[in-house]
Amino acid sequence: MPNYQRLYRSGGSYFFTHVTYKRHPWLCTELGRQALREAIIAVRRKYPFAIDAFVLLPDHFHCILTLPEIDADYAKRW
Repeated sequence: MPNYQRLYRSGGSYFFTHVTYKRHPWLCTELGRQALREAIIAVRRKYPFAIDAFVLLPDHFHCILTLPEIDADYAKRW
């Protein structure tokens, strides 16, 4: 089993890729975009972060997030 080392840096920027279940292409539908938008807004209210870049494709997305200077917990946002 791999022993992953994760970097936690306050105010750091992190790159993420997220793929839909079984790569079902629903993210670019109106419902998918709205659900994703609402989820991001809800999380940002509770755990602030900046979105530096975001690429939305039908079955996955890529994003770069930057955390506040006093916070290193990207897992809460993810």
